[in-house]
Amino acid sequence: MLTNIEHIGIAVRNIAASNDLFTKLLNTAPYKAETVESEGVTTSFFRVNQTKLELLEATSPNSPIARFLEKKGEGIHHIAFEVDDILAEMERLKTEGFMLLNETPRPGADNKLVCFLHPKGTNGVLIELCQERNKPTSEPLE
Repeated sequence: MLTNIEHIGIAVRNIAASNDLFTKLLNTAPYKAETVESEGVTTSFFRVNQTKLELLEATSPNSPIARFLEKKGEGIHHIAFEVDDILAEMERLKTEGFMLLNETPRPGADNKLVCFLHPKGTNGVLIELCQERNKPTSEPLE
């Protein structure tokens, strides 16, 4: 079950400059930054009350973020929804006819397991499902 919007991902060309911009805009500094090698991305997180923004900068020219920036430019990349049980939610959404971009959850930023839904089936919006890594799932992860 989708429990709430976990974060909104924003693709940026220069994370340092974007950190400065969003620090001024939100009047708060990012609370976390990390590189996710498997996704070819460096991330930076801001919190505004219960809402989180994730800035994403490509670390290689063939990463998904680099391709997004080349095609669409800077801007909203995805909306992430928190789920109680990522495996059960992935199965439910497959049954409902949604196309998953990965068949098993992958490690993501901010200590999450993640799975993406293809934007062709979600009105052009890339949807991310995310669950805390230490939270139990409906079946063991490989």
